[in-house]
Amino acid sequence: MKALKKWIIYLLAGMLLLTVVPVLGLRWLPVPTSSVIMQRTLSEGAWQYYRWTPLEQIAPQMALAVVAAEDQKFPQHSGFDLQAIQEAMSHNARGGRLRGASTISQQVARNLFLWQGRSWLRKGLETWMTVLIETLWPKQRILEVYLNIAETGPQTFGVEPAARRFLGTSAVRLTSSQAALIAAVLPNPKRMHIQRPSSYVLERRDHILQQMNALGTGYLRDILPAPVSR
Repeated sequence: MKALKKWIIYLLAGMLLLTVVPVLGLRWLPVPTSSVIMQRTLSEGAWQYYRWTPLEQIAPQMALAVVAAEDQKFPQHSGFDLQAIQEAMSHNARGGRLRGASTISQQVARNLFLWQGRSWLRKGLETWMTVLIETLWPKQRILEVYLNIAETGPQTFGVEPAARRFLGTSAVRLTSSQAALIAAVLPNPKRMHIQRPSSYVLERRDHILQQMNALGTGYLRDILPAPVSR
C-alpha cells in the first residue's frame, strides 16, 4: 500500500512537472508552433502559414476585436466565464446547434497544448492547462499568444499571416473594420473567409464593430502595450 501511494505521488509530481515547465517557459519565449498547427501539418500534408508577431506589432484594435467577438469578460475573469458556461449548458439542453463558452484563455490552452474535438479527457486537460496559464501568465501574454496561434484561414494561423495573405497589409496597420473582419471568421475559419466574406461574415463584422465601439478604445488599456509606430 505504501509503495502504491509512493508511485501515485511520483506520477502526480511528474504530470505536474510536464505541464508547469512548458507553460512557464512560454511565458517569455516566442511560441515556435502549436499543437493544432502541427496536427494540421500532419493531417493535410501541407505547410501552415505562421509567423510569431509581438503584441507591440499588432494594432490595438485587433486585440479589441477578438475580445469583443470571443470573450468580452477577458480582462475580469480568471480563465472561465461561469455565466457563459451556464447559459451554454441551458441552451444545449434544449437541443439544436451546440453552443460553446470557451474563453480566450481556454482556447489558448486547447490550441497550444492539446487537440480539437470533444471528449471529457480533453476538457479536463484543458481546464487544468487554463488554470496554469492564468496563474503563470499575465493577461497581456495570453492575448499575445492567442492573436498568434488562432486559426484565421485555410492553412493560416495568427493575425499577421492573415493580414498579409488576405488583406495585403500587416497586423500593425489593420484598421478597425479589417480587425473586425478577421475576428468575424474565428468561429469557423475553414468555412468563413476573409478574402471572400459572405453576407453572414459581413454581418458579424458589423456587429463586432458595434461591440468594439461599445467597449471603447480604452477597454484594454491596462493590458495592451504601446504599439510600435507604423
